[in-house]
Amino acid sequence: MTPTGMQQMEQNIARCRLVLSVAALVAMYVDPAEPLLSRWIPLVSGPFVMDFRLLTVMVLHLTYSGSVYFLLWREWVPAQRVAAQTIWIDVLFGAAIGMLTEGVTSPAFPFFAFAVVAAGLRAGLRQAIGVTAASVGLYECLIVISTRGSAELYIMRPVYLAITGYLVGYLGQQHLDLQDEMRHIEVAEQRHRIARDLHDNFSQVLAGVDLRLESWRRQLRARPGAEMLSELAELQGSVKRQSEDLRSYTRSLAGLEIRAAGEDAGTVTRLRVSAELSGSVDLVDHILQIVREGISNVRRHARASAARIEIRTDQSQVRVSIEDDGVGFQVDTTPWSIASRVKELGGRLQIVAEKGRGAQLLITVPQA
Repeated sequence: MTPTGMQQMEQNIARCRLVLSVAALVAMYVDPAEPLLSRWIPLVSGPFVMDFRLLTVMVLHLTYSGSVYFLLWREWVPAQRVAAQTIWIDVLFGAAIGMLTEGVTSPAFPFFAFAVVAAGLRAGLRQAIGVTAASVGLYECLIVISTRGSAELYIMRPVYLAITGYLVGYLGQQHLDLQDEMRHIEVAEQRHRIARDLHDNFSQVLAGVDLRLESWRRQLRARPGAEMLSELAELQGSVKRQSEDLRSYTRSLAGLEIRAAGEDAGTVTRLRVSAELSGSVDLVDHILQIVREGISNVRRHARASAARIEIRTDQSQVRVSIEDDGVGFQVDTTPWSIASRVKELGGRLQIVAEKGRGAQLLITVPQA
């Protein structure tokens, strides 16, 4: 399930839990039934009367329900964390309410059913079976303690709870399996489309370049190389155009705005590199790719006369600085390829730029 779908589901579950808490509080306040534990503990009961112990439990449940709903509504906590922590809390509240009310005939039964249904919707069959088994076990304990009630209460309600848990868990598992299958199909379609585009466009161009190079290699054996300069310039222009198309295509795959190439072909940039780099092979490879992309961005977009790259390594982190005196970054512009690699490494990217006065990328990456 996607994070958005999980968040929406947990919000709906939290909303239903809050409604159940309010409805149960009203029902218990009106219900004149004798509490189950009144034979051992002096509990107060009667119409429009509620023992302070039961009131405390119900207020706690209402507070718990409202807090969970508020946290999810403000998106202050991830839905997955909420789901993991509330599953068994719902079951325990059902048992506590059942002990302080009329046992098997109290409003505690909907609390057990709520916990079972919520577990099935969240995580499928396995978790639903676990929650159902615990709920049925606690409900049977209430039956054993209680000496009142008919066979319908002693037998049919636990069976009904078990069947409900299994069916909801089965349907929830089918839903999760269907979502997983749809994701696999979507990924396969995207891979097929990317492969088709690369085959129909860029691979064909590269094949053409290869054929032309082979042809010129043969011609160079028969005539001077100077006569081939114009054709080589044409080939270079073709390769450059395809390179621009490929960069635009990769940006479109990343969901980013496609920008035109910089018009700084006539600018000569002096680059100074000072590097002290050590670490795992994967870390060094990522750092070199970041530096390579930084050089490419300076050459293509910065229109700078001078640029400087510094790499420093210590026991805990690698620090990279890429600085130039060019035109700077546009507002809210981030080098997405560099930012993506830094995020993957668990690092931090800081951009120091002022339009027309150059730019500096400060990158800090932890040692692997």
